[in-house]
Amino acid sequence: MKEQENIPASKVERATRFVKAGLKVGSNYVKHYTQKALNQDVSKEDLDRANAGDIYETLSELKGSALKVAQMLSMERNLLPDAYSDIFSMAQHSAPPLSGPLIVKTFKQYIQQTPQELFDEFDMQASHAASIGQVHRAVKNGVELAVKIQYPGVADSVKSDLKLVKPFALRLLNMKEKDVKIFFDEVEVKLLEETDYDLELKNSVAISSRCSHLENLKFAHYYPEYSSKRILTMSWLNGIPLGEFIKNNPTQEMRNKVGQALWDFYSYQMHALRITHADPHPGNFLIQPDGTVAVIDFGCVKEIPEELYHPYFDVANPDIMSNPEELEKRFIALSMIYPEDTQAEKDFFIPVFKNMIGMLGAPLQYPVFDFADDAFFKKVYEYGEQIARMPEIRNSGKPRGSQHVLYINRTFFGLYKLLNNLKATVTTRLLFE
Repeated sequence: MKEQENIPASKVERATRFVKAGLKVGSNYVKHYTQKALNQDVSKEDLDRANAGDIYETLSELKGSALKVAQMLSMERNLLPDAYSDIFSMAQHSAPPLSGPLIVKTFKQYIQQTPQELFDEFDMQASHAASIGQVHRAVKNGVELAVKIQYPGVADSVKSDLKLVKPFALRLLNMKEKDVKIFFDEVEVKLLEETDYDLELKNSVAISSRCSHLENLKFAHYYPEYSSKRILTMSWLNGIPLGEFIKNNPTQEMRNKVGQALWDFYSYQMHALRITHADPHPGNFLIQPDGTVAVIDFGCVKEIPEELYHPYFDVANPDIMSNPEELEKRFIALSMIYPEDTQAEKDFFIPVFKNMIGMLGAPLQYPVFDFADDAFFKKVYEYGEQIARMPEIRNSGKPRGSQHVLYINRTFFGLYKLLNNLKATVTTRLLFE
């Protein structure tokens, strides 16, 4: 893949790239409808693929939060056309890498040494390039290391990038800005945190050390002395990405072993630590030959507020679900309904959300759950699409759900999707300290 010599840094440069992308999308629409008028065989999928490709090309050049939003959207296949999800998913592992001079410049700025001066060996060719940074192999005192380098200007452009990305996202999701403001605010907070490698180092050490006793999981060792706010160094973890592991058609025993490790990892974090690795895409899990799961990238971590934890998991309790008064209390605590809602609004929203939670909480109602059940996921996706089209939801005039739920839900949906892709059967136990 061709290396990128520079990244647009100023607001004007980045805004100009977005304008050019918008013009390309407009041109694609003109071309599409012209072809249809001439009775040529073109489909809406062809248009989506052309638009997604042009948008992704721009985002991959800009990197940072713009590309991260594309990665996040790629995980929401029930929200986007497949063409967008397929192309945006490349943001997880296939962004163009930085050139050598930019790498050296970053090291000099944040560690005051070149990578060649700091390490005994350093591979200038990136082994992995994604949305926020890229990873290089290095060796120090005989130990093989992974060195993550943040793209220049990423942290400084988060807020301005989100303003530029927002119109694209709102159009793709077909939503109004006022209905999603608190959620965009939450995304901004988390993206700013992801650019702080000092914070990632702290989270990585804390979570990996407290989860190290869990079976079939492995974590890196981190090196603060070779790290900074924009550079993060850890031991190199071997293994193949989860997506590649699945393509190799492993045995059902191996699928279940990997799936159980993932379930236990997330269950323990949420219920024992009140915190979670909130970026469950396949590229963040490396599978070793014996089925051990190596977990990487603690850049996106969500703390679960105590006042949210109990109502969030209470609503999956059949006793609460069958008690209208107690269920309403939990929905109010989660901002799914409001005390000032009219009785007509409560009569509409409570059954809708109750039905949705009943579906999503199904794995918790059984001691063992088969995530290979595509009918379960089809039902969930179809109901999600149905809710999204409801005028009462779209015209509510207030957000339905706490902003904290955004990344917790994303984690659950991502975990469910990984387990479905694995076709794993897992014991859905809840783990506590």
